[in-house]
Amino acid sequence: MMQVQEVVTAEQIREFLQLPIRLYKNTPQWIRPLDADVESVFDKEKNKTFRHGECTRWLLLDDSGKTIGRVAAFIDQKTVNKGNDQPTGGMGFFECIDNQEAAFLLFDQCKTWLQQKGMEAMDGPINFGNRDRWWGLQVEGYDREPNYQCNYNFPYYKDFFEAYGFQVYFYQLTFGRKIMGPLSGKLWDKAALVAKDPNYRFEFMPKIDLKKLADNIRYIYNKAWANRGEIPELTETQAAHIVKQMKPIMDKHLLWFGYYKDEPIVFFLSLPEVNQVFKHVNGKLDLTGKLKFLWHTWRKTNRKAFGILFGVVPEHQGKGVDGAIIMAFRKLMQEDYLRYDEYEMNWIGDFNSKMVKVAEQITPDVVKKHATYRKLFDESKPFKRYPLMG
Repeated sequence: MMQVQEVVTAEQIREFLQLPIRLYKNTPQWIRPLDADVESVFDKEKNKTFRHGECTRWLLLDDSGKTIGRVAAFIDQKTVNKGNDQPTGGMGFFECIDNQEAAFLLFDQCKTWLQQKGMEAMDGPINFGNRDRWWGLQVEGYDREPNYQCNYNFPYYKDFFEAYGFQVYFYQLTFGRKIMGPLSGKLWDKAALVAKDPNYRFEFMPKIDLKKLADNIRYIYNKAWANRGEIPELTETQAAHIVKQMKPIMDKHLLWFGYYKDEPIVFFLSLPEVNQVFKHVNGKLDLTGKLKFLWHTWRKTNRKAFGILFGVVPEHQGKGVDGAIIMAFRKLMQEDYLRYDEYEMNWIGDFNSKMVKVAEQITPDVVKKHATYRKLFDESKPFKRYPLMG
C-alpha cells in the first residue's frame, strides 16, 4: 500500500532532492537543479514568502518503502484572494513515477491540506515565491534543455493533471532564436519613430550599480505589472534580493533600460543562461562545483542568453519604445559584442497579447510551452481563465 509522508527529517529532505535524479537518469535534456536553490524555497530564513504564507511538502512511498513521488503545497496570503473568485492556494515541486493512482494520491494530499486552510482551489505546479521560478508544467519543447530554475518534466505529467480535473489557467510561452539573423521590419519602424524624439534614450548599464538597478526594476515593474490580478507589488526588499541573486552571473551588456527625460520607462533584462554551466556541477555548488563553475565561466563555454523581464510603463506603451530598445540590443549583440549564439525569452503569458506580439517580432518560434493549471474544488462552479491584458 502506498503511503504519504510529510517531509520533516534530514533523510526525507535528501529523498525529496534525490527522487528526480533517479526519475530522469535516462533523460539527457534534464538538468539537475541546484539542491540549494530547491531547499531555499522551504527555508524560512531564506524565503521571505513565509512572512505572509505557509507551506509543507510530502513524499510518496510504495509498499516496499521506496520513494515514488513528491509534492508541496502552499498558501500565500498576498495572492489568496487577489484577482480570484475564490480563495486559491498552490501546489508544486511535483515529481512522480508513471502511475496515475500515485499522482492522484499526491494531488489529494495537496487538496486536503489546502481545504483545511480554507482554500477552494489550487494552482499548479507553481512556486512558493517569485513567479519567474519553478512555475508551470512543461507541455511542449521536451527536446530542449530547461533554463535556470525553470521546470522540466515528463510528458505524462500533463495527462495526470488534466485527468485529475486541473484546467489550463494560462500558458507561458518561451520564444527562441539564434542571435544572428534578421528581425521584423516592424521593429525597425518603431525604432525609427522613437528616434525622432530626443528625449528617449536606450542603453545597457555602463557600470552595474546594484541599488540603481533594483530601484529601476521596482519602479518599472510596479507601474507595468502590479495592477494585474494576482501580481503583488515588488517591494524595495524584494527588488534588492532579486538583484543580489542576479549579481554573480550578471553581464552588464544584457541589462537594458529605456529612459524618457531621464525617467526609467522600459526594461529589457537578460542574463547568461547559467544552466548551461550548472549542468556540469551535478546539483551542488561545493568546492568542486564552484571550481567547475569558475572554469566554465572563464572559458565562456555558455553561448546562450535568456530574457527575464520586459516591461513598459503604461504612459509609454504603444509608442514604439519596445521596438527601439530591442533594436538597440540587436545592434550590440549582432555587431559589437559577439558573446552569445542563442537567445530565449522566458515566461511570456498568453494573456499578454502585447508582449506576445513583441516576442513574435523578434522570432515567431515558440520553443517551449508551460501551463499553469487551476483546479476548482467545487467543479460545479464555472471555470475562468486568467483575464487577458487590455
